[in-house]
Amino acid sequence: MLDGVTAETLARIQFAFTVSFHIVFPAFSIGLASFLAVLNGLWLVTRDRTYLVLFDYWKKIFAVAFGMGVVSGLVMSYQFGTNWSVFADRTGPVLGPMMAYEVLSAFFLEAGFLGVMLFGRDRVGDGLHMLATAMVAAGTLMSATWILAVNSWMQTPAGFAIAENGQFVPEDWWAIVFNPSFPYRLVHMVLAAYLTTALVVGGVGALHLLRNRADKEARRMFSMAMWMAALVTPLQIFAGDAHGLNTLEYQPVKVMAMEGHYDSHPDGAPLILFGIPNPAEKRVDYAVEIPKLSSLILKHDLNAPLAGLDTVPDADEPPVPIVFWSFRVMVGLGFAMLGLGLWSLVQRARGRLYEDRWLHRACLVMAPSGFVAVLAGWIATEVGRQPFTVYGLLRTAESLSPVAAPAVATSLVAFVCVYFFVFGAGTFYLLRMMGRPPATPKLGLRDAPVRAARGAAST
Repeated sequence: MLDGVTAETLARIQFAFTVSFHIVFPAFSIGLASFLAVLNGLWLVTRDRTYLVLFDYWKKIFAVAFGMGVVSGLVMSYQFGTNWSVFADRTGPVLGPMMAYEVLSAFFLEAGFLGVMLFGRDRVGDGLHMLATAMVAAGTLMSATWILAVNSWMQTPAGFAIAENGQFVPEDWWAIVFNPSFPYRLVHMVLAAYLTTALVVGGVGALHLLRNRADKEARRMFSMAMWMAALVTPLQIFAGDAHGLNTLEYQPVKVMAMEGHYDSHPDGAPLILFGIPNPAEKRVDYAVEIPKLSSLILKHDLNAPLAGLDTVPDADEPPVPIVFWSFRVMVGLGFAMLGLGLWSLVQRARGRLYEDRWLHRACLVMAPSGFVAVLAGWIATEVGRQPFTVYGLLRTAESLSPVAAPAVATSLVAFVCVYFFVFGAGTFYLLRMMGRPPATPKLGLRDAPVRAARGAAST
């Protein structure tokens, strides 16, 4: 013990801290890699140099974000051995190969083509450079696929047996990878990454439009980002609803915590919009609710019964307040994004997309909202799985290494100091890069005819 704080609590805080730092970078790089592939493809098809300018502008930002994501991700793998060795030992036969596949296929694909994408346009030709850009985008998506397969198996384990020594051993790899929650969670996360990137690109475009309404590159990136926000947000809401129904089937306790349903509702459950969960009294204080709407959303029937946490042993309940509020932050931001997308469609139809300064200010304010929504969603998912690391089968308390609280506390303090210094500096550098307007790139060797034409025109 350390002033009443256990090693388990400190280890959970440490992993939550490091993974929260890490997840924002893949969420950004997944969407940005696809955006770069689109920009490069449009440049090759149209030869509109605006796309080339934007590609060169965002590829530098992608390189920094990608590097920060790699570095922040390495730390988490070490924690499996230092703080969660029992979990690593018990689940290693199942999760270890999938993590290895992620490195051997996805990460090597990204890293192998990254240098060509960043520096190879004048050296390998347009076709191979486009292939490299597409492979980097494919690698980020493949990496997300493997990581989501690993995490989804922890949420809805399938395709395994438990050996005499307590290890989970694989029996059906198809069932392990394509476990019941995997398709829903993969789609939900990839769409979240695209929305996160669209909001960042839209915020940067809005910033430069506020400074210079005639900035051609700012107009182009802002228009593309607003199309993405307007089209993807409704898809994300639909995917989130499907994911919620899947969670209700396989992890009903998590949904009870999200909804704040301490009591069962045999005649239709209300949708609690806001309130203050009171775990001690097993109720939501000051609840603002809509009668029977939760049953309609989750069961598509106003009078459908829904079980509450009163049917669950106290030892199996997740921390309701954290799950309750993180879920509402995610959903609230999702509807704010929908409103922003609809606003942009109205202004586009009116021909005022580049003139509405209030829209630009709103986009600037909403630029980091995708990261907040992603973090809130992961908090709801991971905390809602508690008190299990492998849902229903392996408890968090049983997954811990035999480490003392002071040792975990020391490493936690070190992580906090180093992370805020290193990644704080990196984030500050990213913001400075985004604060500069896109500049016309220097002409390379393959642009010699253009340079000659310019020289002839000047004479």
